[in-house]
Amino acid sequence: MSRVVLSIGSNLGDRMARLQTAVDELGQRVSAVSAVYQSEPWGGVDQGPFLNAVVIAEDPELDGQGWLDFAQRLEREADRMRGQKWGPRTLDVDLITVHDEQGTEVFSRSDGLTLPHPLAHLRAFVLIPWLDVEPDAHLTVAGAQRSVTKLLDQIDGAERAGVRRFDAVLHGPDQKA
Repeated sequence: MSRVVLSIGSNLGDRMARLQTAVDELGQRVSAVSAVYQSEPWGGVDQGPFLNAVVIAEDPELDGQGWLDFAQRLEREADRMRGQKWGPRTLDVDLITVHDEQGTEVFSRSDGLTLPHPLAHLRAFVLIPWLDVEPDAHLTVAGAQRSVTKLLDQIDGAERAGVRRFDAVLHGPDQKA
């Protein structure tokens, strides 16, 4: 069974509804959903704040490319337009890390699929929600396994403080709204 850590975010339209739709589409694959956080946009583009969460999901049929195809389908269904780099998004679904059925981390540098995510270790809006659902999480950075807690400690305090818990909850497949 493959396992994926997904970072989901939205800063256009009904942000919560878009995140919930992504969780709903994952369905029974979902094993954990973080709290929702609001954060300022990353990358220097002038735009509104994002809502972000992390979802951990499992599926025996999907490999790294399968997870990427699934994530891109979710983005298309949310009318995501790929224009400006780090620009506004109806829905952004990033694969942070994938592990195969033996629990081995998947590495990829193929066209379109880079695993683990090459910038996740620099993004408080990914690391903070990830720690909600996996306090002992590790991420491979520059070929070495690193504690997500320690990676978060290396991010500027102002950026960490800019990731604030949002007063709304995403519901997994076994939770009532």
